[in-house]
Amino acid sequence: MLTLAEFKTLTENPLLLDGATGSNLQKAGMPRGCCTEEWILANPEALIHLQRSYAAAGSHIIYAPTFQAQPMALERVNLHKQTQTVNAHLVALSRSAAPDALIAGNLTTLAAYCDSFDPALFDTLVENYRVQIGGLLEGGADLLAAETLMYPQEAEAIFTAAQLEGAEVSMYTFTMQPDGSLFSGRPAGPVLRELEEAGAAAVGFNCVAADSMTPGLVSTLRRYVKGPLICKPNAGVPVIGPDGLAHYPMLPGEFSYIVANCHQMGAGILGGCCGTSPDYIAATKDKITKNTPM
Repeated sequence: MLTLAEFKTLTENPLLLDGATGSNLQKAGMPRGCCTEEWILANPEALIHLQRSYAAAGSHIIYAPTFQAQPMALERVNLHKQTQTVNAHLVALSRSAAPDALIAGNLTTLAAYCDSFDPALFDTLVENYRVQIGGLLEGGADLLAAETLMYPQEAEAIFTAAQLEGAEVSMYTFTMQPDGSLFSGRPAGPVLRELEEAGAAAVGFNCVAADSMTPGLVSTLRRYVKGPLICKPNAGVPVIGPDGLAHYPMLPGEFSYIVANCHQMGAGILGGCCGTSPDYIAATKDKITKNTPM
């Protein structure tokens, strides 16, 4: 696993993340509403193709598809007793597809499974994340990436679990309002600063619709964050199509223009979230490279 010193050296230049996973796997045949991790285990070729495409597009860091591979979430498909094995296998699968990229073990909110505000549940959150992180490290993850977080308590639980498991490099991104506030109403800037001061390797946002205001959000957060700032927005605002799926109207050219402006405003770790694909990452790399050699 990376050390903080090694990660800091990497962030001296812009770092490209990957884009969406779920929506691209749905295009490859994954049914809606299924357990993504279970489906990938049965259909590894779809994930391998996607990860290879992100590596070819220029992603330096690729997220393993372990978004909800915690015991609480896996219990619904009776895989909770195999949590560590599932995580380790999905990391190894991503590594086999993109051997030259860094592989991040992906974690997310557990708000759908428990009340993150309940102090009595904090230890439960930590234990769930510890089991997952143990599997991610067993599989050889280079770092951890917690994303689409909603509450500071979740980030605190993941950070605590990462420390207990000996994971030195972990990144944290929240979904938030365009004005820089969390959905609880709390300003995101101070929360990100507290995480950074506690030892987070990088902080920022994901799953925020990219638009003309996104660079302003980066500027707002930059006032609080001294180190690497992550920008991983959606391809605009989704529209529900006749097929019942969310379709994102923003094309790679417009998306890459916005993300390049976010880079100019101080975001150094850049990628895409919902609605994006390897084409969006390739366009972003091209746009940023014209301004800053990578």
